[in-house]
Amino acid sequence: MDHLGAGALLAAWEAGLASDDGGRALLLHSLARPGADAGELLSVPLGQRDAELFAVRRALFGARLEVRAECAACGEEMEFEFDADGLSTTPTAPGEPLRVEVDEWTVEFRLPTPADIAAVAAAGEDAGGGDGGAGAALLARCTLRAERGGRPVADRPLPGHVQRRIAAVSAESDPLADVTLNVACPACGKATRAELDITSYLWAELDAWARDTLLDVHLLATAYGWSEPEILALSPLRRRYYLELCADA
Repeated sequence: MDHLGAGALLAAWEAGLASDDGGRALLLHSLARPGADAGELLSVPLGQRDAELFAVRRALFGARLEVRAECAACGEEMEFEFDADGLSTTPTAPGEPLRVEVDEWTVEFRLPTPADIAAVAAAGEDAGGGDGGAGAALLARCTLRAERGGRPVADRPLPGHVQRRIAAVSAESDPLADVTLNVACPACGKATRAELDITSYLWAELDAWARDTLLDVHLLATAYGWSEPEILALSPLRRRYYLELCADA
């Protein structure tokens, strides 16, 4: 992660300010794969992408994440730490198509990618609306072959029990595609499921870091007349020392 210099991070942050969530996810992923084009980034399975984003997060800010969630039972605001080193962040290779056999059904499918998510979101009402419709549209995009009793089946929803088996196999094959934590509320003791979206989490951290860094640049440029590249070239420790000297002056 030697390429994660302050200049590259600020450039990604600046571009992300004018982007939507999908564009920001692409920018963050490009930090993990410098030189990769959009087509390559959009074709990576979601869990593999998130594994790479967790690696970027550890390189920039460490493995411990401060997570906030609201108790679903009593509404209590909860704060807790989560150690991302406990995640299995081995990238998921696309590999061969996955396959499930349930009763008389045989289905081959691939893991969903950011391109699939974007296509379903762009379809809007055409995807059926709601989580069920979007889920069905996503499954349709990722299904490569479906047979019932040895005969090909096309353009029809798969039975619910087959879809659930596909979802289970996908989760086993790509566990970081959905990181959900079970948290016990300190107020009522009830368990709450908290989804950890590394893309939005990492963007919020990058945004806070960038604004703090630009404030440092402003203060040091005002005090010493240095340019932004000169200030960013300083190590964080030396930059902090110069800022303390400015405050003491």
